[in-house]
Amino acid sequence: MSVAAEVPPVGALLRTWRERRRFSQQELSNRSRVSTRHLSRVETGRAHPTPEMLMRLSESLDVPLRDRNRLLLAAGYAPRYQDHRLDDASIAVVMDGLRRLLDAHLPYPALLLDDHWDIVDANAAVDRLLAGCAPELLEPPVNVVRVCLHPDGLADRIGNVSEWGSHLLQQVSHRAERTHDQRHHELAAEIAGYLDTSDAATPRTGPVITLEIDMDGTPLRFFSTSATLSTATDAALEGLHLETFLPADGETRRRFDRQPPSHPSAPDTPRR
Repeated sequence: MSVAAEVPPVGALLRTWRERRRFSQQELSNRSRVSTRHLSRVETGRAHPTPEMLMRLSESLDVPLRDRNRLLLAAGYAPRYQDHRLDDASIAVVMDGLRRLLDAHLPYPALLLDDHWDIVDANAAVDRLLAGCAPELLEPPVNVVRVCLHPDGLADRIGNVSEWGSHLLQQVSHRAERTHDQRHHELAAEIAGYLDTSDAATPRTGPVITLEIDMDGTPLRFFSTSATLSTATDAALEGLHLETFLPADGETRRRFDRQPPSHPSAPDTPRR
């Protein structure tokens, strides 16, 4: 006989999120304008929060949308945030807009990634960067962080793999700290295992961290930008981010400008 998983009381969940953020009750009270006395009563189960109070506390604690729904359900309320599949018709206009941005970034590489750095879509220039990676690493879902640092991926072609790997690990670890998602923690542990922690840190000489990657014997340099949907109210869209790469030197710009991809979208990265 199957037994449903026990759902912690809403007060215990709130206390867990407060402790994850390293907030005292007083600090959370100051941020949310909920009295410490009432906050204490909610956390201990002696008072029941309203949906509006849960939303205010969630905002102050920077709780991800899916976990805000869990807080509402634990308190006996209906979820407030949709969580559609990325191919759902209701968010098609948003996905189409993001994909147009990928194509507009050509001839330079651009990827649309989900919350776990799996590739949702990419433009054709990305295929040129991924050429030579082990086929199993390119089986969907393709995790771009894993591909960068795995020995059978791009690691041997990245000239500053220690610096770039540390940058990626910091990003994943930061997101794991925010979400407390087990997959984020597992990904952080995996990529930490690919890095040689004995390498001495190289002093940074440029204004930004660059990806230095070999393509057909030519060292190329890119810097990246990342954009998210700051107004997302659907949990599936909240974690999406657009990662774009721009030339960090003249040779890289010339290499991509004179060999533009012939097709606007990456043929080996199926659109979802």
